[in-house]
Amino acid sequence: MRRLGALPLRARLALLVAAAVALAVAAVSVACWFVVRGKLYDEIDAQLHAQNQPQPTAALRDLLADCPNEPAPTGPGGFGRAQPELYLQLVTADGQVCVAEASAGVVEPDPADLAAAAGGPGHDPEPHDATAADGTEVRVLAAPALAKGPPPAHFRNTAIVYAYSLEETRDTLDDLALLLLLVSGVGVLGAGGAGLWIARSGLRPVDRLTEAVEEVARTRDLTVRIPVGGDDEIARLSASFNAMTSALSDSHDLQQQLIADAGHELRTPLTSLRTNIELLARSERTGRALPAEDRAALLDSVKAQMTELAALIGDLQELSRTDGAQQGRLEVVAFHETTATALRRARLRGPELTFTADLAPWYVRCRPAALERAVVNILDNAVKFSPPGGTVDLRLHRGELTVRDRGPGIPEDELRHVFDRFWRSPSARSLPGSGLGLSIVARTAEQCGGRVAVERAEGGGTLVRLVLPGAPTPPPGSERTGEGAGKGEDDRGPGAD
Repeated sequence: MRRLGALPLRARLALLVAAAVALAVAAVSVACWFVVRGKLYDEIDAQLHAQNQPQPTAALRDLLADCPNEPAPTGPGGFGRAQPELYLQLVTADGQVCVAEASAGVVEPDPADLAAAAGGPGHDPEPHDATAADGTEVRVLAAPALAKGPPPAHFRNTAIVYAYSLEETRDTLDDLALLLLLVSGVGVLGAGGAGLWIARSGLRPVDRLTEAVEEVARTRDLTVRIPVGGDDEIARLSASFNAMTSALSDSHDLQQQLIADAGHELRTPLTSLRTNIELLARSERTGRALPAEDRAALLDSVKAQMTELAALIGDLQELSRTDGAQQGRLEVVAFHETTATALRRARLRGPELTFTADLAPWYVRCRPAALERAVVNILDNAVKFSPPGGTVDLRLHRGELTVRDRGPGIPEDELRHVFDRFWRSPSARSLPGSGLGLSIVARTAEQCGGRVAVERAEGGGTLVRLVLPGAPTPPPGSERTGEGAGKGEDDRGPGAD
């Protein structure tokens, strides 16, 4: 089996086809041989039963009286006018053999013959094989001797033995076996050749697929595609390969785009940091102290740029993680509690804003940390773009979280870009942020089996909808709605009207 596994696939298919055909041909040949053998034996048995007829009483008595032990074909007529190839003799229960004059030879009695002689009229004769005195194989029928007369009479303890030679039958069967063997050999060889041809034809698409894979591995060209024809397994495999290379190509393009965008976004804060640090270092090196207000402003700028860099790097790390590398695992999370926790954080970042919350209990299957970050990102955008003293409305009902602000809103032609990585509206480029927040929200929604959408709100501002499917059952002990999550709550931070 190991050697068979080491052979090429074509050779294995050809061998398997040849082996299958060989087994089928062998089974058919053996069955054919036995069927023919049975038919030939049935014909001989029918001839033997046809010979089993009542014989003249005088002929039977004379044969028993003389009881010759060998045939005399030239002798007188009477009992024994038989066919030249027929063995004909009488056998007594004590084993005495009386051979008819026209018998083809002598058959030594066996237990079946003696049982027929001793059985009498009730004995049911059955043909069987035996060997004549000259070594010839014969088919024998031994029946109780029956004499003609009105009515026929049975000779006691005497049986008539009829036998036909099996030489012609054996020769016919031997010739048939040789013919079947030759036909089987030709069939197996033809099956092997046909199997090889079928393997080559059937595996031709696999060869093309293999060449394409080797081409991709050698050139790293993910634009290679395999022509797909039909709807069989090979076509499905080719289509799957094309889909895989297309997905890999898209992933590679996104990776390159992410690297380019990240480099571009990192360049601005790094340049600003470098400029501010150089000014501070030159002041220290030359001994010309900067005014206290300018120095404080430079330090605040450095701190702000470091904070922006840290946030950008954190967002990049979040987006670079694969699904299997996400922190935590999917579990049942209280969506209303997570939203309430994110609301508390947003209230600290926008103390001059008014937040209204209507959060109905809802449980989802998601990663808790990822879900909280997604809600925080949505609220951060609402805080960032809300005017001073503005209002942010939150509503969670049957798994749909809506966050509406009263900011300037997003132009219609820019809505389709809001989930693109590093995309920022031209009007918001002066505000802090990396342009990755909504990308993280979109991926979290997809991982949790939901969706997210951004649209212009009636009366101005932006409306974000985050829809997540419910979990089968809420986790034990998670019946509370969380602080500040009550229905119709008017949450006002310090400094609110």
